[in-house]
Amino acid sequence: MHPIWKYAILVSLLCPTLLPAPASAAESPVERGKYLATIGGCNDCHTPGYFFGKPDTARTLGGSDVGFQTPSGTFVGPNLTPDKETGLGKWTSEEIVTAIRTGVKPDGRMLADVMPWRGLSHLTDSDAQAIAAYLKSLPLVKNKVPGPLGPNEKPQFPVLTIVMP
Repeated sequence: MHPIWKYAILVSLLCPTLLPAPASAAESPVERGKYLATIGGCNDCHTPGYFFGKPDTARTLGGSDVGFQTPSGTFVGPNLTPDKETGLGKWTSEEIVTAIRTGVKPDGRMLADVMPWRGLSHLTDSDAQAIAAYLKSLPLVKNKVPGPLGPNEKPQFPVLTIVMP
């Protein structure tokens, strides 16, 4: 077993408060979705300014300003707000749930390899739908992120490099 998994198991046993709390009866799907998106780290990769230590809360989940450079190319966390031109505004809730759980976009293409959809594939139906409801409730942000870039294209924006072991 890789040492990181031993650490993850130990943390989950010693810190059960890090696990998602069950939904309460008084909690709306949008509130539940916001909670799950927050603990799931969606803001990290999809909110501008996050990687510079100053997340732009006026543009929460409006698309990052930093890319992830991987062996297959460079990807910037896209705009997840309901803007129809630069975000998810043309996606149905079902298409958002499918992308979250399977990594497949409505046009059949796969999400970037840095998107942790494999971990999100275990969400319950109601939790995945709650995230979609939350994303649809966000204020519109018009922000077209750059990319994706191929593996030989040089990004003209800040990047984090993902190094595979």
